[in-house]
Amino acid sequence: MEYSVITIARTLGAGGEEVGRLVAAELKFSYVDREIIVQAAEKAGVDPETIERVERSPGLMDRILQSIAAAGFTEAGGFATPLLTTPVPYEAIISRVIHEIAVQGRVVIVAHGAGITLAGMGGVLRVFVTARASTRAARLVTEANLDQKRAAKAARNSERQRREYLRRFYDIHGEQPLHYDLVLNTEALSTSAAAQLVVSAAKEARKSRASPGGDVE
Repeated sequence: MEYSVITIARTLGAGGEEVGRLVAAELKFSYVDREIIVQAAEKAGVDPETIERVERSPGLMDRILQSIAAAGFTEAGGFATPLLTTPVPYEAIISRVIHEIAVQGRVVIVAHGAGITLAGMGGVLRVFVTARASTRAARLVTEANLDQKRAAKAARNSERQRREYLRRFYDIHGEQPLHYDLVLNTEALSTSAAAQLVVSAAKEARKSRASPGGDVE
């Protein structure tokens, strides 16, 4: 199979963004991340910050307000006509944008659950870039100028956000290695080495396709 789309999921501080940029440069693919937020916002007719809030796990107060709105509770008491109209399905809009970008081909898509969204689509290499939480926190101390305590908290919160994102968007209650085609640990690999493994996988697929008698799935 020839890969025209590479998705990169990553944990905070694992270097997934850098891996994605290196892969895109080597393969001469487009690099897409925030563009998904911008395009989804345009389709929904809202500002990009609204889409970013949808992707983040809602806080306690947000969940309470959503529950009240869903029940139609009024300030006067009782349950009457719902206070809010049916929520805009932003998740579906984000998924639609990811599919539209993927169909164009020759693209590296970082984050936004793209690998899960595009599961089953031909020509997609799904990559997960990660490392131990302690290693990622240590990197955040340097890269994000955080103290050790705040860096460790950021790493933990990132893990929680990932779990909640996959649950809300895709009803996945436990991320597994088999959700991806290639899992890379940047504690053991530099970002450049990790990127080369992704590039090699993509190029090997092309070589198999071009070779006489090569098996192509």
